[in-house]
Amino acid sequence: MPVNDIQYLQGIDTLAYVRLLKNAAKERGQLIPYQTSLDFDPQRDTDTTQTKSGVVPTTASLETDLEVEFVHNISKVSDDLLTSLLDNEEVEVWIVYRKRRNSEGKYYAIYMRGTVSEDENENDPDDNATRDVTFTIKGDPQRGWLELPDDAKEEMDYVFQGLGQVTESDATGGGTAFVEADAGKGNADGTAPAGK
Repeated sequence: MPVNDIQYLQGIDTLAYVRLLKNAAKERGQLIPYQTSLDFDPQRDTDTTQTKSGVVPTTASLETDLEVEFVHNISKVSDDLLTSLLDNEEVEVWIVYRKRRNSEGKYYAIYMRGTVSEDENENDPDDNATRDVTFTIKGDPQRGWLELPDDAKEEMDYVFQGLGQVTESDATGGGTAFVEADAGKGNADGTAPAGK
């Protein structure tokens, strides 16, 4: 496959979601708001033993480093991360790649469990307060595909809203999002769509 045909991924499209494991039956995973960076670093130490027949490799268990930086904020997720550290509570973490989807429309994701091992706060007077959260991951990360509920999609990218009131029966306030098929359509009096 030519390099020009290979789709590349950007950091802005890679997002972390978390949930306290004890809450798995009562709430969905939540997006960490205002993420500025996400570092995912699985690694396996290897060693070799020289023998008369050649080198014999040995490998250690997989270790995973995970670190998320974000602008400090007032949210349940933000509090749950500190709870994980202070109370040694296990969390679930998903890394979701919003630009990689399968034929069913599900998003590629990496799922992990662990605890928060460090929560560094920086509170400079001339800048936003930030947090740098490091996770200790248990076991091996698992890869798969997941669905994002509509409100989770809106967290990643807000959807078009109309001018009307947003209610349970009208979540877009009377608005309809522009789709590719709308290109070139519409006219001054609104009686019929123009264009082909």
